[in-house]
Formats: sequence, C-alpha cells, structure tokens
Amino acid sequence: MRYDVTVFRPYPFKVGQKIRIEETRRQGDWEIAAVNEHTLTLRCPISKKEFEWTKFCYMVDEEKAVKWPR
Repeated sequence: MRYDVTVFRPYPFKVGQKIRIEETRRQGDWEIAAVNEHTLTLRCPISKKEFEWTKFCYMVDEEKAVKWPR
C-alpha cells in the first residue's frame, strides 16, 4: 500500500542568519550566533542576550524582503 507521508528535516542554520520563530515559546526575531552538531545559540537583536538550545527548528516558509526585527 502507498501512503501520503509528511517528511521533516532539520534546517541547516548558518551563523549570522536572521530568523523569525512563530507559534512556540521561543517566538520572535533572532540572529544565529553559533551552530554546532546538537545546539543553536540564538541572539536577540534588541537586547543582544544569547541563549543556547538543543536544535529544534524545521523550515516551513521563507519570506523575502521583509522588515526584521519586527
């Protein structure tokens, strides 16, 4: 039998990348400060505070030429 399958892949983050996370407790605008095999370090563009978290994001959409940070 054949089925429709939804496939998720971790996003290949790059240092310096500007991102927006929506609909989670980490929502907001962030800059990628560091990436390693298991964690991401995100920097707030306003306060410049950094937070290291286990990788958790998957790409859903890309927006072109939008205001950042909001």
